[in-house]
Amino acid sequence: MKQLTKPLAISALALALAACSQSDGYQVTKKQPETEKQKQAYALGASVGRFVGRNLDQQEQAELVLDRDVVIAGFIDAVKGESKLDDKETEELLNKLRQQAMEQRQNVLGKKAKEEGEKYLAENAKKDGVKVTDSGLQYEVLKEGNGEHPKATDTVQVHYEGKLVNGEVFDSSYERGEPTVFPLNRVIAGWTEGLQLMSKGAKYRFVVPPELAYGDREVGGGQIPPNSTLIFTVELLDIQPPQEQAPTADSETDSAE
Repeated sequence: MKQLTKPLAISALALALAACSQSDGYQVTKKQPETEKQKQAYALGASVGRFVGRNLDQQEQAELVLDRDVVIAGFIDAVKGESKLDDKETEELLNKLRQQAMEQRQNVLGKKAKEEGEKYLAENAKKDGVKVTDSGLQYEVLKEGNGEHPKATDTVQVHYEGKLVNGEVFDSSYERGEPTVFPLNRVIAGWTEGLQLMSKGAKYRFVVPPELAYGDREVGGGQIPPNSTLIFTVELLDIQPPQEQAPTADSETDSAE
């Protein structure tokens, strides 16, 4: 799936440099960089700032909060060659932080996503026109097609939109302006099962519980939290028979695409 990046409200690094500029000798200007060298230097700083900002934002979503002033101090000290931690200790601390962040996202965001998903599934199952399969997959026929149904070994061409239960779109072939083609047995279980219910030309809405999607994994750079229930609107445009292909090392996909 296409990974969508959530815009940052403000760069943590820019804030930090602005706060520390006078005492540390770093000049933060409000002027737009003009020369190519100035733009290159600014782009390097902005790139680091966006990366740090994204990480801090994601950690704070999982209730793991670091003091941003201290983050800035570490950045400035390192740029000046005056880091108060050696490389070995820095690496050990960052490895521990990454593990803590992953566990926090599992516990906090995963728990929240599971609760929201269970509530949504229970309410959606009561709606007129919604059917539930033995596996727990929920589907609703928006437009019926005609002709054959795909088999799990077939390759299908589809247009689709994927959303979280809060309505946030995390992927859309409509936005990209072109349909997607993939082998039906190389996607999440909810898609493999659900698309076999459709005939060519049909349009369905699927609500996929986490056990038929990505389970307790976090995917899409944090776009899809652990234990997420996913909502897909799918149009089946075409069905292609399986083709003999030699297996490849990267043949396993990690998305609905």
